[in-house]
Amino acid sequence: MSMRSQVYEWDAANYSAAATALPASGRSVSIFVGGFGNNITKPAETTATEFVVIEDIAVTPSTSSAAAAGGSYRGLLIAAAGTGVAGPRAYVQVRINTTDYFLDPDNVPNDGIPGTGSPYPRSVDFQPSFNLYPDVYVLPGQVWDILVTYYLASGVGNGAGTATSGNYRCFTKYTLYDGPDALIANKLLEMGISINPGNVDWYKRSLLSA
Repeated sequence: MSMRSQVYEWDAANYSAAATALPASGRSVSIFVGGFGNNITKPAETTATEFVVIEDIAVTPSTSSAAAAGGSYRGLLIAAAGTGVAGPRAYVQVRINTTDYFLDPDNVPNDGIPGTGSPYPRSVDFQPSFNLYPDVYVLPGQVWDILVTYYLASGVGNGAGTATSGNYRCFTKYTLYDGPDALIANKLLEMGISINPGNVDWYKRSLLSA
């Protein structure tokens, strides 16, 4: 029986100082099992006695810059000359089973939230304008994933399909509810109450005082 707050940071270069191969520009990849950067051994999924609440997602931001290529601007790699952009033009998406969470107004899946709206890491140069609210709930037995996509290779590395550590990263924060806490999370969901550690503890106290 437990509630565990967990974070996962993905680095396209797997924290290596050497240039590392990247997926093709415009291709979305899993930060967990996508085959690029640091990965885990199997997809993220919940068992029959688990409930996950995804609370935050973020990816390397981008910004306009007229600086010359080859340097950095506000901590971001300057893209090729003429693009006017620093950074990878990256996006982050949540997927539950086979369904993408963020959609266009016509219900067609898109690449997700841009790093400009939800930057990682957050700094004095880049503050978030997007909050993942309401949180995303992963029900027992579901497979979930965080996908990243970039469009500007020269803002990630040398423009030749490689990256170095720190230039293309993604972050997610989530809480795992296990055992009886997962049952309580499901009950709160049925009641239309937000699922967070405070409300789970409140429900436990209400049971003890009944």
